[in-house]
Amino acid sequence: MSIAALHDTRILTGRSLRHILRSPDTIITTAITPIAMMLLFVFVFGGAINTGSSESYVKYMLPGILAITIASGVAYTSYRLFLDMSEGMMLRLRSLPISRSSMLWGHVLTSLAANAVSLLLVIGVAFLAGFRPRATVLDWLAAAALLLLTTLALTWIAVIAGLSAKTVDGASAFSYPLILLPFISSAFVPTDSMPSAVAWFAENQPITAIVDSLRSLLTGAALDASIWVSVAWLLGLLAAAWVVSLFVFRSKTRG
Repeated sequence: MSIAALHDTRILTGRSLRHILRSPDTIITTAITPIAMMLLFVFVFGGAINTGSSESYVKYMLPGILAITIASGVAYTSYRLFLDMSEGMMLRLRSLPISRSSMLWGHVLTSLAANAVSLLLVIGVAFLAGFRPRATVLDWLAAAALLLLTTLALTWIAVIAGLSAKTVDGASAFSYPLILLPFISSAFVPTDSMPSAVAWFAENQPITAIVDSLRSLLTGAALDASIWVSVAWLLGLLAAAWVVSLFVFRSKTRG
């Protein structure tokens, strides 16, 4: 990316961030549902769920809640990008000497910032609900990096949805499967408690590797191969989504 493109990206990121600051309810709304879900599972269902561990249930299920928080948050990226495309923002930018891809990067960087705030809110409530991690500083940094990579990969998937959607509802609806995936993973119960076919799917989808890695980092447990599996999944998804989003973007803005 050239110096001029970086400058354009900074300007457009500032524009997107100002939209967020003018409607902070976006971040609050993104965090409220995962927080409510976490409290429901911890204080209502948690006592009836056997995870095979002596750890508190909030410590077991927090990684899954963080994944749901990200999936909820990137839906707003798709929504805001759809509005920019449908309301003629791209046509206005095309009349200016500005890098076209800067518009996408502005939304992506805004998504990273907004989701970071939502994740911090969820983790803060988790502490109030009894979450007591045994993570070292390096563990926290590694967990933050994994959450950042997860947000980046899912945000580029959201970019594809925002560019391709025909309606506002369609721009946000893509996130529903992403929110559902943690429920068919090891996020809330061990996979060996599931029927065999469901367990096979749960053990071989990316959310399980991601939440298992986050759980190990936050509890100070020894890392296993799941960390490399999750990174491989996320890098693959990120590369594929980035290529597809640029292809769709160029086809939408050709001319």
